[in-house]
Amino acid sequence: MTIPRALRRRVVRVRRDTGFLAAGIPLHLALVPLWSWMASVAKWGPWPVLPLPFVLTLLGVLALTAVQRRRYRVLLGVEILRLPAAREQGWLRRALRWLSVAQTWRQAGYHLLVGPLLAVVELGVLAAWVAGLAGVTVNGWAWMLPVHVRLDYLDATQAVYYTAAGVLLLCAAPWLTGPVTRAETRIALALLGTSRSQQLQQRVEHLSESRTNLIDAVDTERRRIERDLHDGTQQRLVSLAVNLGLAKATLTNLPDEVRTVIDEAHREAKEAIAELNDLVRGLHPAVLEDRGLDAALSGLAARVPIPVRLRVDLEERAAPTVESVAYFVVSEALTNVTKHARATRVDVTVKQIGRMLRVDITDDGIGGADTSTGSGLSGLAKRVGSVDGTFHISSPVGGPTTIAVELPCEP
Repeated sequence: MTIPRALRRRVVRVRRDTGFLAAGIPLHLALVPLWSWMASVAKWGPWPVLPLPFVLTLLGVLALTAVQRRRYRVLLGVEILRLPAAREQGWLRRALRWLSVAQTWRQAGYHLLVGPLLAVVELGVLAAWVAGLAGVTVNGWAWMLPVHVRLDYLDATQAVYYTAAGVLLLCAAPWLTGPVTRAETRIALALLGTSRSQQLQQRVEHLSESRTNLIDAVDTERRRIERDLHDGTQQRLVSLAVNLGLAKATLTNLPDEVRTVIDEAHREAKEAIAELNDLVRGLHPAVLEDRGLDAALSGLAARVPIPVRLRVDLEERAAPTVESVAYFVVSEALTNVTKHARATRVDVTVKQIGRMLRVDITDDGIGGADTSTGSGLSGLAKRVGSVDGTFHISSPVGGPTTIAVELPCEP
């Protein structure tokens, strides 16, 4: 059961490869007349006429490359990668960019030089198939010849030789078809497709775009959670606290035990509101989206128990993701200063330098901060790196501690 199935797969593969090679012959020879004409014009014709066959050849290269890619994709299932479409405006700029790419001239070399050689090899393989079939069936089609032709050119001994030669050719043809197909595929991938460096560049661009989309999606989801908490849960807690406050103020004839329970519930409701406010602010402060980084950092500095000198100098607003990263860098840094630094003063400077947003945070605390210990600073470094920013910290023992962050205005 296994052998017939394997044989069937082998027959299907040989038939596919043979059809693939046959389809390649006219494509590989398509530019030979144009190539010959261009050579003759360059040798004998007037020079002003030379650009015409040159332009036609380039257009032929462009069209044949597309057809060859489709041939490999449909007949072999092989995808030949291409460079992304040019973003330049205007056909002239796109044409100049296309001519300046090395891949274009590799494609031209494939169609003008390599293609005719491959067509010769393909013709040889198909000739082996045709000659083999003709040799095996010689005793059948020979009787269709006129009698005098058959007697003059084909006797019984020759028919045996032709049949044997046909059998050998039919046995050898499948072993030629597969290697030739694989060799053509490697050549096409090297000359018609993108180079290894171009593939790596496309991969890097794709990963960068995917990372940017992921960061935007995470930031959008954080904003949604903040909005739902602010507009839903937080409002319910505020309503509960107000109702408990009204009950405590109006219901004066309640037993002391009940009043104690109401007081406790009122206090816990207010504490829950305060904790939820901190949580919402930590997710994404609404003032950052509404009024920008300056207002958000001002509110943040006002809540810190240590004196904070804040300077913000921005020509224009950065991307929302970058603003969010800058805000959380300052927020985490101020939190660490409050908890661990024993500082008496903090300087925060945010300014735009070209297309970069620079954030500097300096405190006069005891120093000794280290990102390698797995603290919140390591998380800040990762968050800054997610938008291709740089994170530097200088914190010698005894202080001062300086955090310098540079973020691209457009991630």
